[in-house]
Amino acid sequence: MLIGYMRVSKADGSQATHLQRDALIEAGVDPAHIYEDQASGKREDRPGLANCLKALRSEDTLVVWKLDRLGRDLRHLINTVHELTGRGVGLKVLTGHGAAIDTTTAAGKLVFGIFAALSEFERELISERTQAGLASARARGRHGGRPFKMTPAKLRLACAAMGKPETKVRDLCAELGITRQTLYRFVGPKGELRADGEKLLARHKRGN
Repeated sequence: MLIGYMRVSKADGSQATHLQRDALIEAGVDPAHIYEDQASGKREDRPGLANCLKALRSEDTLVVWKLDRLGRDLRHLINTVHELTGRGVGLKVLTGHGAAIDTTTAAGKLVFGIFAALSEFERELISERTQAGLASARARGRHGGRPFKMTPAKLRLACAAMGKPETKVRDLCAELGITRQTLYRFVGPKGELRADGEKLLARHKRGN
């Protein structure tokens, strides 16, 4: 069975799925078996894609208009297709740069294998550059790693906010510019200081 997936980036009606839908139907996809999202491709929470992947069964083929409709980036795309292949599901791309990809054919598998190899090569290059950069920094007496995003001022605000039951953690993190993991590393659910929070304030006090 052919299962179609289509996506547009904007949900305000300024982009339409007509072109993608027509192409999928022309390729033989039943309109009842087409899933869609109106969201950025970088978003992880795409319910249409999630439902589409759940609906796919062994020997089905996922059909997309262009390769960028499916993956957030090359790595996400490679992982998604590897998962589908393991389930016995094929992928067919109708147009664009990935139009030669049809993992139900030998030639299509070869093309996708090249994509996967390029992705792995890219990861290795990034790793090599990172290691070289860290080695160079250490040679100059610097240490690698990202700086803390939590500051004493942010920490005090976080403690005060977390002590209030109406505080929404997601909104608080967005306001402070930190991740949920960073927040809970320094502050407990009821606003109490954790060990890293105490260390941060102690370092700041010594610095003053």
